[in-house]
Amino acid sequence: MSYNNDKPRTIRSWAEEDRPREKMLMKGRSALSDAELIALLIGSGTVDMTAVDVAKGVMSSVGNDLSELARLSIKDLTRNRGIGEAKAITIVAAMELGRRRKDQAVQKKSKLGSPQSVYNEMKPYLLDLPHEEFWIILLNRANEVIRPVRISAGGVTGTTTDTRMIFKSAIENLASSLILVHNHPSGQLVPSHADKILTRQIQEAGRILDVPVLDHLIFTDHGFYSFVDEGIF
Repeated sequence: MSYNNDKPRTIRSWAEEDRPREKMLMKGRSALSDAELIALLIGSGTVDMTAVDVAKGVMSSVGNDLSELARLSIKDLTRNRGIGEAKAITIVAAMELGRRRKDQAVQKKSKLGSPQSVYNEMKPYLLDLPHEEFWIILLNRANEVIRPVRISAGGVTGTTTDTRMIFKSAIENLASSLILVHNHPSGQLVPSHADKILTRQIQEAGRILDVPVLDHLIFTDHGFYSFVDEGIF
């Protein structure tokens, strides 16, 4: 009789609350150590090391300093036992996402105080489009942009819009208010009868849910129509 010692060490034999995936589900992401989070990224270990063991080795190589880890190249990371090119790429990608999030966090949020500022905010999304799209801009209590969200895209003459999807996005992003925006590829700066009915429906839903609709902007490449400016709101 012989024993096989070549099987990889696995985390499955650990107590459930000590396994990184289960620990995150049970206790939340903040309960995991840096090494455990990296273990989730790399997914597997070696013949004699769990993913957590490998991750601890990586962290030890940088003095347990995430800033130092973020400076490592793919080649640097592959010098660690158990880290091949694919795992190194995953770690570098995660560090880059963290860097980009940090860069975005320090940028001043746009504050929308007029229909013109809404028009300027939406230019990168709607300028030169050959088809119609319906967007919402989600705002916090200071009228700062949380994020623009595309609700639907259609053809040259119209697009369908689901009020439920509008307020699903608003609630998920903890928006205090929102602005409706859709484009007219034809350049026509007059709301249709359907535009007015839809606006009233969305306004009423926002009133019930305490997420007020501040304006509805019709966007064209050469200008805009604001329901507020025209006294429709």
